Amino acid sequence: REAMTEIAIDLEEGADLIIVKPALAYLDVIRQARDEFSMPLLAYNVSGEYAMIKAAGRLGWIDERWVTLETLTAIKRAGAGRIITYHAKEAARWLDEELADVRRPVVASAGWRG
Repeated sequence: REAMTEIAIDLEEGADLIIVKPALAYLDVIRQARDEFSMPLLAYNVSGEYAMIKAAGRLGWIDERWVTLETLTAIKRAGAGRIITYHAKEAARWLDEELADVRRPVVASAGWRG
């Protein structure tokens, strides 16, 4: 409740958007803010969250690509309209690669007639 009160005060004082950080620790706040306010909502995936994923990936404890994309998906699903993240360049490249896979032409089977 305290977070919603603080957001309401900021908006009354003229804020143009809502910023929630750190994003992962406050996914519930992102969802609640999305439900209660009609202002643009930005989530900041802070450097500590980024560093944890990078370190765990480097040590082979996690699949960095999967965890990064899942993290950003969770933030978006919670209600963030925009995300600021240190993962931006890598995530953009990975998503572009996934879209390239989707866009590949399907080769018809031998029995197909067009």
